[in-house]
Amino acid sequence: MGQLRLLIQVAFRNLFASRINLLIGAIIFFGTLLVVVGGGLVDSVDTAMSRSIIGSIAGHLQVYSDHSKDELGLFGQMGGEPDLAAVDDFSVIKPLLEKHPNVKTVVPMGTSGAMVTSGNTVDLLLARLRELYRQRVDHGETPELREQLDSLKGHVRHIVTLLESDLANKDTLLSDGALEPADEEAIAKARSDAFWAGFEQDPFSALEFLENRIAPLLPDGTMLYLRYAGTDLESFQKSFDRMELVDGQPVPPGKRGMLLSKFFYEEFLKLKTARRLDLIKRERDINKKRIAEDPEMQRWVKENTQQLREFALQLDPLKTKLAIERLQNHLGTKEPNLEKLLASFFATTDDNFDARYATFYKDLAPLLELYRLRLGDSLTITAFTRTGYVQSVNVRIYGTYQFKGLEESQLAGGLNLMDLMTFRDLYGYLTPDRKAEIAEIQKKSGVTAVARENAEDALFGSSAAPLVADATPGLLNDKEGMDGMGHLRREDLAERVYNQQELEKGMVLSAAVILKDPSKLKETMAELQQSAKDANLPLRVVSWQQAAGIIGQFVMMAKMVLAIAVLIIFVVALVIINNAMMMATLQRVREIGTMRAIGAQRSLVLNMVLVETLVLGLVFGAAGALLGSGLIAMWGHAGIPAGNPTLYFFFSGPRLHPTLSLGILAAAFVIVLVVSALSTLYPAFLAARVSPLRAMQTDE
Repeated sequence: MGQLRLLIQVAFRNLFASRINLLIGAIIFFGTLLVVVGGGLVDSVDTAMSRSIIGSIAGHLQVYSDHSKDELGLFGQMGGEPDLAAVDDFSVIKPLLEKHPNVKTVVPMGTSGAMVTSGNTVDLLLARLRELYRQRVDHGETPELREQLDSLKGHVRHIVTLLESDLANKDTLLSDGALEPADEEAIAKARSDAFWAGFEQDPFSALEFLENRIAPLLPDGTMLYLRYAGTDLESFQKSFDRMELVDGQPVPPGKRGMLLSKFFYEEFLKLKTARRLDLIKRERDINKKRIAEDPEMQRWVKENTQQLREFALQLDPLKTKLAIERLQNHLGTKEPNLEKLLASFFATTDDNFDARYATFYKDLAPLLELYRLRLGDSLTITAFTRTGYVQSVNVRIYGTYQFKGLEESQLAGGLNLMDLMTFRDLYGYLTPDRKAEIAEIQKKSGVTAVARENAEDALFGSSAAPLVADATPGLLNDKEGMDGMGHLRREDLAERVYNQQELEKGMVLSAAVILKDPSKLKETMAELQQSAKDANLPLRVVSWQQAAGIIGQFVMMAKMVLAIAVLIIFVVALVIINNAMMMATLQRVREIGTMRAIGAQRSLVLNMVLVETLVLGLVFGAAGALLGSGLIAMWGHAGIPAGNPTLYFFFSGPRLHPTLSLGILAAAFVIVLVVSALSTLYPAFLAARVSPLRAMQTDE
């Protein structure tokens, strides 16, 4: 023990004795700092992202058919949605999963996507006009209804006037840069006094003309990719506690309906000018950026000052007059041109942005339709079913939702929720209602089912039963045909309430499993897989990380990159430390020889060099670990801001609050000690072999 104390004292005496020791210490310091800071950040991102994935859609485990061609990817994959085989009956697998003592809930689901059109300003106006005229047919005309009709008609006529004024700049209207003569004639007709004078005589025919010939000429309609998850909405909201309703109302239990993601609703269905203002405000308030210094914010300001057509199209003559008055009052000018006023108003700077943002929502937003789709409206979704045919479904939008902490995340916010019955329709699954509807149609139309082996005889031979029935006059009449089926009408199906048994007894693409004790995830996953095997159910049970696809592998890849970086740094450090120790040993040949001459054993010399290097590693390693711990603690208190919406998902919120585990600190010290010891072995061995006589005869 006394010898060890002596060696430690010598080691501390020589700690800063040479520049070589300082070089070695600096390498160990920065290597340890990298391990502590990098490990702490990667572990914190892993924890945060697991909260995002588990709390948003995946649950702790996902179960899907083992016959699937692709791996489950809840957030999509390269090339589109994964090719999954359907689980035909969720009611069979649910009790099997819930029987496990660690399973809390099981939520049915399936994900897919479809292209939908958001419509343009004329589409929305004409839809409202058609609705009002139907109200007049059903309930008669009132003064209030007449006022609304005249206002909307004036707005449409104003838009047609703007459209005609744009004919001189045709490339802004159509991508091919030219209008067909028929389109020019249609615009001229829609601008004529005769067309509007005769509008009331046959309003529905006039609306059809405007919908088919004028609305398609407006360039502001967009096609959107709508990604959706079909699920038991009530069970989903109870199981995923990060989900919260933002606007509107929940879909009533058992009814068909949809909740749009608040992010999707704001990003793709909101007036673009208003959305850009919101983005600028977010960057200023949350990320503390300045318009004068940020190129992206400057681009948003420029687009707001130049892209005014969508804004102007929303204003009828009366609203245009009000907008001009309010803009003149705010800007302190008498400029009568609306577009010039808007361009000046939206030329925001850091000094005037807050005032103009407040003015926009107080004075201008009430004059506009901020969203292309209003809550309570129906959205037509057209998708390809699993067998390749096209299926369209009208689904009512009840409200918007978001996951707490992931409000600005595109990954979490890109998924919309719909009821499971509607999802099955779009997927191509025949629900009992659809089967009954088809059977009723077959019965009324006289269609006869023919077996495959008898098809040739039925078509070309003599058959007792006719294959084709004679047409029955009036059979397909809307009133006698569809009303005759009563409860099978589409409108009634959309309003029908489905019980829990009907919701669960049908196909799903996967099921989310929420655990009582997440720390037992691996054991539970293996036990559920074995239970499915014992029950002869072809199922795959995967963790949230596997179910998330490439997103779930992000942290694993980050850990691999960090490990490779640390390995490279310490391999280089090992070589440098080894060479430095060799140089230090050669410089101390006389000292070592003198020690040997007065009786020091080789073991003492060997231990002396090893202890010096270990003390050097521990001192500078501790300094690096201390600085790294301080940085993690500082960031953990203040938080690291998510610089863009993608990082919101990985940080599980607008800021990452990293923490440091004891395991990271222990790993850092182990690595330092191992590298220090390995790099010193050969120099220490050479020092122990120094001959006293030779060392004392050396000039150096």
